[in-house]
Amino acid sequence: MNGMRLRPALLPSGGRPGPAVGVLLAQRRAATPQRVAFAEGFTGRAVTWGQVAAAAADWSAQCHRLGVAPLARVGIVIADPLAAATAHLAALAAGVTVAPLNPHAPAGELAAEIRTLGLSAVVTDGGAAAGFDDLAAAGAQVWLTGPAGLRLVRLRPWPASTVSPGPAALIMASSGTTGPRKIIPLSEAQLVGTAAAVVAHHRLSPDDRGYSPLPLFHINGLVVGVLSTLLAGSRLVVDGRFSRTRFWSVAEAHDVTWVNLVPAMIGLLADSAPPPAAVAERIRFARSASAPLAPATLGRFEGRTGISVLETYGMTEAASQIAANPLERRRRRPGSVGFGVGTELRVVDEAGRPVGPEAVGSVEIRGDHVVDRYWAAADDGLVARPARRPGGWLATGDVGRLDADGYLYLAGRTDDVINRGGEKLYPAEIEAVLLDDRRVTAAVVVGRPDPVVGEEPVAIVLAGVPPADRRRLQADLEERCTRALSPFKRPVEITVAETLPAGPTGKVRRGEVRRQLRPQLANRGDLR
Repeated sequence: MNGMRLRPALLPSGGRPGPAVGVLLAQRRAATPQRVAFAEGFTGRAVTWGQVAAAAADWSAQCHRLGVAPLARVGIVIADPLAAATAHLAALAAGVTVAPLNPHAPAGELAAEIRTLGLSAVVTDGGAAAGFDDLAAAGAQVWLTGPAGLRLVRLRPWPASTVSPGPAALIMASSGTTGPRKIIPLSEAQLVGTAAAVVAHHRLSPDDRGYSPLPLFHINGLVVGVLSTLLAGSRLVVDGRFSRTRFWSVAEAHDVTWVNLVPAMIGLLADSAPPPAAVAERIRFARSASAPLAPATLGRFEGRTGISVLETYGMTEAASQIAANPLERRRRRPGSVGFGVGTELRVVDEAGRPVGPEAVGSVEIRGDHVVDRYWAAADDGLVARPARRPGGWLATGDVGRLDADGYLYLAGRTDDVINRGGEKLYPAEIEAVLLDDRRVTAAVVVGRPDPVVGEEPVAIVLAGVPPADRRRLQADLEERCTRALSPFKRPVEITVAETLPAGPTGKVRRGEVRRQLRPQLANRGDLR
């Protein structure tokens, strides 16, 4: 099962083989022009496949008129989810290199991204945090778009092209938390091929209606959400933000059949009012990605909602999905992200040698949808650098183990491992114990420097308890860790915090926790 190789049926691998997205859009326009493609959950606004295809044709015509060269790098900074979904498909069909950017980022951050990625133009709907002048000042043209088309609102001299390290359909910059920032280039073949694997594994059909409140400047929302919907010819409900209080009413209003979530959202819904019985019966699965899902949280969600959770694993370097549990509920294994879907998986030791079942090591992946190069900034623009190791394997930076049947269990990131006197501690194992307490809504464990043992584990949790009850919670969590963990794995300190730094999907930024909270922990021992 974990030895499958991805061979996209629609496209050959690598490079920029042709306008596959454009062809698919033309097929949708010819077959089902009035069928709704994307709908906004809160307002009910919608665009049809005919409108999306027309927008793509308009993009191509405008790019030709303006002299935009094929593979020119164009940033998409769009807050409106309908316009964002339409713009990404239109840009791919027009043959430009798409760079999705966070529309809510401050002007300085967006300007830095524009320069790092060497963008020639930026497309926005006017809903971005930065204004037109701020974006234009970063050195790019600024275009305005909506669900129905594209028009130029700020025109600057077209900048001289920076050195191109090769073709790409989509580029994203890594967060840079584990080293220098890298730019990840993905071909249209890789994007469409992975979306095809999602459609096949999830058995998506034209009758499906997905609901994805995930941001469309992340690979999950784009490939698992937007592109898989195009390939399946189905419908996707999109939202600019997640709302725990309105989530089930949106799912009910749109007759949703599957939902695309991350663990933070699943945890919130697990402790909220359940959906109506008819809604739960209609939803085939709730897909979980982005971070490991604690088994306790999974159990609470399924018990509260009656909807089964499909745990998966992905990353930008693989155009999103790498592994997934079987669609058949009886074959799923809680705590596991499943087996490779169109991806070869292996776990290796520190010397790069494959280890046996149940041995913990570094996770590596291989497949046609996995990038073979990174881009990096250089004096004269961007240069390409190899991404894979000999044999075609890419190191994911994750730590995990494979069981005898090929199911993968993640233990954390390579840089997150805590070395306590020679013993290796994996934060995910400790965090799962803390999350077993229903009062805990989020938990993160980091290493604090210690002059004797090198590092010691410290836990920070968020919990729905009043301040007067926090000491009792701390005592209960310490007792829970004593019962469930070996002495060397137990946190030396458990702190209840008001907030934790998190990304747009709710995933805790562990590196930021280390940078911001470790000095406070070391000096005060109290974050309350």
